Amino acid sequence: MPYLDLPSHRLHYRVDGSTGPWLVFCNSLGTELTMWDAQVAGLEDRFRILRYDRRGHGGSGAPGGPYTMGDLGGDVLALMDALEIGRAHFCGLSIGGLTGQWLALNAPERFDRLALCATAARIGSAESWRDRIEAVRANGLAGMTDATRERWFTPEFAAQNPAIVDAILDRFAATSAEGYAGCCAALARADFRDTLDRISNPVLAIAGADDAVCPPTDLAMIADTVQDGALRVLPGRHIVNVESATAFNTALIAFLSQDHPCNNAEYAL
Repeated sequence: MPYLDLPSHRLHYRVDGSTGPWLVFCNSLGTELTMWDAQVAGLEDRFRILRYDRRGHGGSGAPGGPYTMGDLGGDVLALMDALEIGRAHFCGLSIGGLTGQWLALNAPERFDRLALCATAARIGSAESWRDRIEAVRANGLAGMTDATRERWFTPEFAAQNPAIVDAILDRFAATSAEGYAGCCAALARADFRDTLDRISNPVLAIAGADDAVCPPTDLAMIADTVQDGALRVLPGRHIVNVESATAFNTALIAFLSQDHPCNNAEYAL
C-alpha cells in the first residue's frame, strides 16, 4: 500500500486509472477510501483518480489533535505535490466537501471543477461537535453504528444491500477515536457561509434527497452562493455516492466533462 510520510503522520493513498485529467476523492467522517469503490469502477477509464484516507482514518496515521480545516486541506495539497499533480478536479463528501470549500478558497489555482456532496458551508454546531467528541473519547465509535446506519442510508437500501452497509459501518467502528475526535474539532470550527461567494471554480452540489445531516437546502445554498454553481438531488441519505452510485457517477461525469459554466441552475443531464 502506498503511503506519503509527512512530519507528523503518514497518509495512505491509492491511484487508479492511467489516462485523463486527475480527480481527487475526499471521504466523509468515519469512512476511508473504499467508500469510492463504485466511483472508481465507473470513472477510472476517463480519469486518473487519487483517493486517500484522511488523517486519523483507515490506513493513515492519527497525529494528536485537534485538527483544523487547514490541516485537512493541507494534506490534500501535500499528496498532490508529492505525486506532481499540478491541477485536478475534486469530489468530496460531508467533511470532504468542507475540505473542498477550504481548497477552493485557499488554493483555487490547483483545482478545476469541484463536486461538493452531502455537505454544507456549516455542518452542525460547535456544541454538538464537542458533545460528539466527548462521547467518542468515552465510548469509542462502535456504539454509534446503529444511529450512523440510520443517518447514512435509507432503510430500503440498508435492507437490500446489507453486505455493503455492514462493511462501511465495520470500518466506521474501527476508526481511531482520537483521529475521529480531531476531525470533529475541525468541523466544530468550520464555517464558510461568509466566504462561499468568493469561490470561482465551477461547483456541482450533490444532495441526498432524504439526507437529514446535510439536507438539499444546504446544497442549494452552496450552488446559489458560489460564483458558478449547480445543484443535483439524488435518491438517498448522507452517503449518497453509495446509495445512488450509478446516478452519482453519471452526474459527476457529465459535470466534469463540461467546458461551459454551470450558471447557478438545476443541473440537467
